[in-house]
Amino acid sequence: MRLALCATGLAALLATTASAETVGISMQSFDDNFQTLLRNGLTAHAADLGVDIQVEDSQRDVGRQLSQVNNFIASGVDAMVITLADTAAAPAITAAAEAAGIPLVYLNLQPENVATLPDDEAYVGSKETEAGMLGATEACRELKAAGKTEARAYIMMGDLAHTAALQRTQAVKDVLASPDCSFIAVNDEQSAGWLRTTALDLMTNWLTTGDAFDVVFANNDEMAIGATQAMKSAGVDMKDVIVVGVDATQDGLAAMQAGDLDITVFQNAGAQAAGALDAALALRKGETVDRIVYVPFELVTPDKLDAYSAQN
Repeated sequence: MRLALCATGLAALLATTASAETVGISMQSFDDNFQTLLRNGLTAHAADLGVDIQVEDSQRDVGRQLSQVNNFIASGVDAMVITLADTAAAPAITAAAEAAGIPLVYLNLQPENVATLPDDEAYVGSKETEAGMLGATEACRELKAAGKTEARAYIMMGDLAHTAALQRTQAVKDVLASPDCSFIAVNDEQSAGWLRTTALDLMTNWLTTGDAFDVVFANNDEMAIGATQAMKSAGVDMKDVIVVGVDATQDGLAAMQAGDLDITVFQNAGAQAAGALDAALALRKGETVDRIVYVPFELVTPDKLDAYSAQN
């Protein structure tokens, strides 16, 4: 059985020994707000530890990411950290790293092969079902508190190549299927690819149908913001609809402050990034770490804004 090494405790263990290491990092996309938070967290933590990092942008391209991994291997990096362009591509990346004997940590986006990772590989992220469950449960509570006995919902999903989108969405559906929340029916669910502009277009299309709705569940804050922009442009009173996001980004919290976003779920980018880098360096030293390290999600509502304003 693997020995658990908590993300918060690894930094102290490694700070005096990591100065010689180089870590290759391939990010899903520099254009994604949350991925940018992760990248900033990796950069800051590497600086604290005195670790050299090489950071590349896969631009959501599986082929590009595989090429980056192969280049890291050829250049002799000591370890790798990857946020996947496509979670289904993980077996090929795992095989390449394992053949080269280079420790690998998947960050944020859970790899398809997480249950069979070799001993020198791990995943650091958050349990995606928690995000969907927390947001949907709070929305259900608020609708009931408002006296709703029937309600309609839309669900905006992230990129369907990512297990995060599938798991967050399924968790929302599971809450809505529970006896306490079964009064909420889903009008439609579609992917907006994690993107604000795509979500704006999708929400605009939904509005043209004229179907009534009371709540919008978005798999991330960016899509939630796009949905609110479409609704405001169409003259929808934001007091009449509950909008739910995930991540508690600065843009998301600003939307909450403005009264547009009602609920979000804090995903701790800094803790995930530090935990991934710590785990990669621990594996390089021959330490054992948990195959899966989860950083908990946390519910954020307007009354908690101050506590999260400087987090992401």
